[in-house]
Amino acid sequence: MFPGVFAARTPDKPAVIRAATGDQLTYRELDENSTALANHLEGLGLRPGDTIAVVSENDLHIFEAYWAALRSGLYITAINHHLTDEETNYILTDSAAKVVLAGASVAAAVARTGEIATLAQPGHRIAWGGQIDGFTSYEDVLAAADRTPRTDQPRGTDMLYSSGTTGRPKGIQTPLPQGQVDQIPDAYTAIFAPMYGFDENVVYLSPAPLYHAAPLRYCGVTNSVGGTVVFLDRFDPEDALAAIEKYHATHSQWVPTMFIRMLKLSDEIRAKYDTGSMKIAVHAAAPCPAEVKRAMIEWWGPVIHEYYASTEAAGATFIGPQEALERPGSVGKALLGVVHICDEAGNDLPTGEVGLVYFEREEAAFEYHNDPAKTAQARHPQHDNWSTTGDVGYVDDEGYLYLTDRKAFMIISGGVNIYPQEAENVLVTHPAVFDVGVIGVPDAELGEVAMACVQLAPGYSPTDELADELLAFTVSKIAKYKAPRSVDFVDDLPRTPTGKLVKGILKKAYWPQANSMSS
Repeated sequence: MFPGVFAARTPDKPAVIRAATGDQLTYRELDENSTALANHLEGLGLRPGDTIAVVSENDLHIFEAYWAALRSGLYITAINHHLTDEETNYILTDSAAKVVLAGASVAAAVARTGEIATLAQPGHRIAWGGQIDGFTSYEDVLAAADRTPRTDQPRGTDMLYSSGTTGRPKGIQTPLPQGQVDQIPDAYTAIFAPMYGFDENVVYLSPAPLYHAAPLRYCGVTNSVGGTVVFLDRFDPEDALAAIEKYHATHSQWVPTMFIRMLKLSDEIRAKYDTGSMKIAVHAAAPCPAEVKRAMIEWWGPVIHEYYASTEAAGATFIGPQEALERPGSVGKALLGVVHICDEAGNDLPTGEVGLVYFEREEAAFEYHNDPAKTAQARHPQHDNWSTTGDVGYVDDEGYLYLTDRKAFMIISGGVNIYPQEAENVLVTHPAVFDVGVIGVPDAELGEVAMACVQLAPGYSPTDELADELLAFTVSKIAKYKAPRSVDFVDDLPRTPTGKLVKGILKKAYWPQANSMSS
């Protein structure tokens, strides 16, 4: 199903609510406005297979753009509005976007879009929430657009770009679904709606940026089944708890960093809010430390579910709350694809051995847009239908997958492989630690050694004694060779709004100095 069905069935029901203001879109408004925008795009000459892009802070209009694309056979590319204008133009050019829609509050990110010939055409740049030089008013577009219901509505899909934590963002393209938008479901709805009980009674809280894959797609699932989306402008731990209570949220999707931030709230603040309406709280995007997950289950009850997947949708594993308590650290068993753990040559490794995680599917599930070399790197050397996104891990004798880290983050110290995620999972549970990232730093003897970059929690001061305490705390939980050799206290860490640590930026502060010293 899709919003048009519910525009007829429950026209005045909120499809989307902005928690910060209480503003909302009903199903009638979502259906009519997305139809008008779809007709406008067709009038500009866009046809199935073309791409539109959205650059905006979280906003109600994103949902209209999303459904306009999905009912027109278009690709929609949601772009991180924190990018520079040059980075934004790279994605717009690479995706061959023919129209860009932007929020006025992120004008700097789209300041140079007029340099792209297609987008420089009249009406191909559209702004909401205010004026942007060279952009047409979104409100004027909708007011002038034909609102005649569409009779041909081929299903479109998203083409999102990776966060670029290990390099330049890559466009992840899947084939367009074959069929009408009201006749065939998207993959997320087909998989997650029955698994997690998404239906017309769902109130789904989205605390993350809508340009990220999981929030955008889960919101799409909610609208596909007639539920209500409640979104935050940006994540704040207390605001999230308040929204759960106010809107009686039943479902939600998080990243582990958000759990950690909520758990570090005082007992008094946590006790203020009733989270008893929550039936399913899904987390993904990064592995969750076992102690953090246990603490969340103790707080919210057995509602914490995890899946391991990626924007590429190469495959997916799932684990429920009871399984997580019984197998701490696991991301579950594969329900989409078959897991293989392989060495550098692509050979299958025995149970318990660490290697690169591949998913086997019936056919290759994705490709990186305009980048056959990167697509080839993601494929197994001998099996074209086995794909990897660069994560490293192992499986136990029951087929449960455990991730150790991303291959790109591995530290090689004196020939020994160290996966910093293990130390990070320990350190983040220390009361003095607000955030932490473990990286390799230059060492004349061992090549590189592990160092913990620690952002302290309020009330703690950086001292040598505290650094020693943190190192001792780590060694008490994991083998000494895996633990950092030193601690550097930092003001903050470079995380994306979706919680991913950008280690490339973090490492730049330490490696250039070593390079200059050795030259």
